[in-house]
Amino acid sequence: MSTFVLIHGAGDVGWSWHLVEAQLRKHGHDVVAPDLPCDDDSAGLKEYADTVVEAIGNRKNLIVVAHSYGGFTAPLVAARLPTDALVLVAGMIPSRGETPDEYWETSGCNEAVRAQAARDGGLTGNEDPFVTFYHDVPRQLAEEALRHERPQSSTPGTLPWPLEVWPNVRTHFVLCTDDRVFPSDWLRRLVHERLRISPDEIAAGHCAALSQPEALANVLLRYAGEAERQLQ
Repeated sequence: MSTFVLIHGAGDVGWSWHLVEAQLRKHGHDVVAPDLPCDDDSAGLKEYADTVVEAIGNRKNLIVVAHSYGGFTAPLVAARLPTDALVLVAGMIPSRGETPDEYWETSGCNEAVRAQAARDGGLTGNEDPFVTFYHDVPRQLAEEALRHERPQSSTPGTLPWPLEVWPNVRTHFVLCTDDRVFPSDWLRRLVHERLRISPDEIAAGHCAALSQPEALANVLLRYAGEAERQLQ
C-alpha cells in the first residue's frame, strides 16, 4: 500500500485534506497531512519541505500530493526522498529560480485571471472567498474551512525555487475545470509547457479536496495503482 503525503496550500492546514484522507484510508493506504509553518516569518521553502520530510519519517511508497501553493514545496520533498509519484492538484508549477511572488506574472496567471473575469462577470479572482475558492463547497464546510485558515507569511514568496530541474519522478496534474483561482484554459497550457504532460481533469473548483473529495481520491488511488504496477 502507498503512503499519501498531502501538502496544503497557502495559509491553510492539513485539515483541508480530511475528506480525501478518509477515502484513502478506507482503501487501506497510509496518509500524512502535516501543517506547514506558513504563519512563521522565519520559515521559507526549505523549512516547509523539512516539515513534510519530518512528518513522513520512515514511511515508504510515497505519493506526494500538493494543492495550489504547495506546488512549490512538493517537488523539494520528492527530490529528497524516494517517491513513487508526484501529484499537483490545481497546483503552482515552479521553474528554476522563480519566486512564488513572481509566479503570478511570469506564468501568465494574472493576465489569465483578468481575461477570465471579463468573461464571467468578475467571478474569477473575486475578493469574496465564497465566490472564488469555495463556490462549489457546501456552505457549512466552507465556513469551517475559513475558520481553519492561518496567516500566510510573505517569507517564502520572496525566495527563488531552488531546484535546477524538476525531480525525476513520475508526475501527474489534476486540473479543476471550474477553478476561479487558476483559469482552466491557461492552466492546461501551462501544464503542457512546464511539465510536458496532459492533466487529468475533474469538475470542481479550486478546493476540490472539499467539494469533490471522492472524485479526487479516486484519481489519486488510480495513480497509486499505476505506481505499484510500475514497481512490479
